[in-house]
Amino acid sequence: MDYKALAQKLFPTIDKAPDFWEEKYPQRNLKEGARVTRFAPSPTGFLHFGNLFTCLVSYKTAKSTDGVFYVRVEDTDQKRKVDGAIEVMLKGLSVYGIVPDEGVVGENEEIGDYAPYYQSERKEIYQTFAKSLVEQGLAYPCFMTPEELDEIRAQQESESIKGIWGKWAKHRDLSFDEICKKLESGEAWTLRLKSPGDIEKKCYFDDMIKGKIEMPENVQDVVILKSDGIPTYHFAHAIDDHLMRTTHVVRGDEWISSAPIHLQLFRVLGFKPPKYAHVAPIMKEENGGKRKLSKRKDPEAAVTYYAEEGFPSESVNEYMLTLANSNFEDWRRMNQTESVEKFPFNLKKMSVSGALFDMVKLTDVSKNVICKMNARKVFELSYEWAKEYCPDLAALYEKDTERATAILNIDRENKKPRKDIAKWSDIPDYISYMYDETFVPCYELTGNATPALAVKVLEKYKDTVNLDDDKDTWFGRIKDMCESVGCTPNVKEYKQNPDAFDGHVGDVSTIIRVALTGRTNTPDLYSITALLGKEAVAVRLNNALTHFKEEI
Repeated sequence: MDYKALAQKLFPTIDKAPDFWEEKYPQRNLKEGARVTRFAPSPTGFLHFGNLFTCLVSYKTAKSTDGVFYVRVEDTDQKRKVDGAIEVMLKGLSVYGIVPDEGVVGENEEIGDYAPYYQSERKEIYQTFAKSLVEQGLAYPCFMTPEELDEIRAQQESESIKGIWGKWAKHRDLSFDEICKKLESGEAWTLRLKSPGDIEKKCYFDDMIKGKIEMPENVQDVVILKSDGIPTYHFAHAIDDHLMRTTHVVRGDEWISSAPIHLQLFRVLGFKPPKYAHVAPIMKEENGGKRKLSKRKDPEAAVTYYAEEGFPSESVNEYMLTLANSNFEDWRRMNQTESVEKFPFNLKKMSVSGALFDMVKLTDVSKNVICKMNARKVFELSYEWAKEYCPDLAALYEKDTERATAILNIDRENKKPRKDIAKWSDIPDYISYMYDETFVPCYELTGNATPALAVKVLEKYKDTVNLDDDKDTWFGRIKDMCESVGCTPNVKEYKQNPDAFDGHVGDVSTIIRVALTGRTNTPDLYSITALLGKEAVAVRLNNALTHFKEEI
């Protein structure tokens, strides 16, 4: 067989050799140990939590080593392309601080020396390497029809190894003349790898997360170019990862089964393979068992869910790192004010079997993140959210933005800030009592507070409250009221002799709190009173007094 003549017959317009592309895309000038990783989406859908998580791992792998993270779009299947999908994905990533150093950075917008980063624009590169494989006798044209392939699939139903190999690879050893006759008669062809695999041998690779993996060698003559000359994913990704000088490929562990094909392609092409890190899927507990987080069943599988609910990106990032590295929470306890960018991310600290998604944990993480934000930041982030997802809250804010910020600042910027807010969608209910439009009275009492005691307390307090008081003076007035309503200003004294009193200062405060807010648990009551204002305080105290009188 004259392989060079065959290669020229199959690829008459390809006039470059692989060396041309090797020189065009040289080794990167990076420090030793720097890792080059990528996110390689198809423009066929939108961003899901699993994509985001795997992408974060890939990004952290590069950034923790002063390496490079790039985005390559695998768009060879133009029939499945969804307009705008890449733009949506990139915006989704940027929300969570994942911004590529190079590659596709916008719809049809690229930066970097290894362009083009759209696979659809790299056809000549793939065909150059395909031609080279034919010249070396490592690939061949296959003329099997779809009907023939269907027939083989039916015959192989009981076979342990499926695909085109061995006796089924009937075009593997066609002569040059036989090939030429088929080409001249216009028969469609695909290009298949002439696999050097041995059914008796194993391939091995050291996965960065799962450790050493052993699998049977690939013996299939896989398609590397489809009949339209477009490469398959297997072939394209091997060439792109090599020429873009990718050092580490982070991907879902559903790709482990393809690893023997990929490692064989790298070897046949004469490339050093990247290191693989196969990420286990995010799991979810259900009925005492575990299953994969599902795009169909679980709203939290869609990244848009977190924006709609109002989880800050910082919270989602922190939570993903608790899933990604087993030592993150210990690091966070020791470094409470440090940016997550300083966390020493390590692939080897990832779960082999898959992390468990836990909404309660996400909520707790988010409360911790939000409680450390100052009021101005909470206002700005929640206002941006409200403008898109909760116009009623945005309208309340816009009445008086400084007052809104002050409301959000109650019990916030101190040593032990409250942790009432886990997401921006919690805020409408959280601050509802601060606005007459959303205040819903509720006069349920707790502790020793009774309607009769409430009447005595409110009659006294409505004539005592003074919004010009400082906090100590305000609380002093409440304590001074206690004796006149049959209570003690000293909680310890009440506990020592409860039969001597109707209640204590805490019960008096609860009655006032319920009257003004409709709740028994709120942030600092003094600050609430001051921000409600004299008129609202008077109206609410009188309404509550009327209610409790009717209850007696």
